[in-house]
Amino acid sequence: MRPFLEDLYFNPSSMYAPAARVARAIAEARKDVAALIGANPSRLFFTGCATESNNWAIFGAARARPERRHIVTSPVEHPSVREVCRELVREGYEVTEVPVDREGRLDMNAYVRALRPGRTLLVTLMHANNETGVIFPIEGLSRIAKETDPDILFHTDATQSVGKIPVNLAGEFHQVDLLSFSGHKLHAPKGVGALYIRQGAPVRPFLIGGHQEQGQRAGTENTAHIMAFGAAAQLAQRHMADETAVRARRDRLQRELAARIPMMEINGGGAPRLPNTLNLAVHFVEGEAMLYQLDAHGICASSGSACTSGSLEPSHVLTAMKVPFTARHGSIRFSLSRYTTDEEIDYVIEVFPRIVAALRRICPYWDVAKNAPRTDIEIPREARA
Repeated sequence: MRPFLEDLYFNPSSMYAPAARVARAIAEARKDVAALIGANPSRLFFTGCATESNNWAIFGAARARPERRHIVTSPVEHPSVREVCRELVREGYEVTEVPVDREGRLDMNAYVRALRPGRTLLVTLMHANNETGVIFPIEGLSRIAKETDPDILFHTDATQSVGKIPVNLAGEFHQVDLLSFSGHKLHAPKGVGALYIRQGAPVRPFLIGGHQEQGQRAGTENTAHIMAFGAAAQLAQRHMADETAVRARRDRLQRELAARIPMMEINGGGAPRLPNTLNLAVHFVEGEAMLYQLDAHGICASSGSACTSGSLEPSHVLTAMKVPFTARHGSIRFSLSRYTTDEEIDYVIEVFPRIVAALRRICPYWDVAKNAPRTDIEIPREARA
């Protein structure tokens, strides 16, 4: 990034030679990012973040074909998809949410029934969930949509998966029309994302008022961040095999904590998951209290989406999965990367069970002597596992 912050700070849209050099550098970065997902570089557009990409994909599709007023999605999508769908409902669109099971897997029969030939505008389903890491079978879902009606647009928010597991728009994802992702999920800086739009897909521009990004996304390019995005994409391709080690560390963390903490579940543990994500449901302990204690020990974790972690409301993802009330409020997520060490895993294994035990000692529904729920009092229905 530094050369484009210190010396090559020119506007890539200008006509003089140094600016042209910057424009060429952006074109090379575009190729690098496109290569990571098997896309034609001419169909990859840089944005400010995946939230913008998701907004563009959904609003852009709706504005391009106003005669179609039906959208299919799920109740576990990121807020940048859910809230856009809710906004379209306020504008008169109909949105069908396909339910998920206790493991976070999409109900395939309900999905097939939700599609409406000639009426459905868009299917928008994430590739991997940002809270549980559960992976949706995008290859099959996009194929079903296109077989139902070739004019249904298929969008996937692949923010969590790109750079962690293979995503190939020239291969198994060849029937995906729109794909969103973000740079910071694969170690680029925060503040840069991308949207892939398949050639011929009817999608209107989201930001207008400039010729940048082939006239599809107005605004002077964030050159330094785009360059970092390209470099991160190269590194992600080079280190994709490292995810085997990440998965091994995640699985060891899961296995050891499960052995040490009674009444703890793995949210999404029975479904295909990303290799780096571990979402735990600890019954009879408040998630917020666990996060405070983890933070005091220098351990960073989350109670849900980072975009909504300031909220005390239970996760909409876990609610849709019908996670029991106390476990829903006592769920936290550990996110690993290729930089996570065995020593850090050992530290969490040592510290976290002690935190849970200490918090359960002050829980009125927990029998400390038996290390189990109390049997001498009536536990409210909403607090039962």
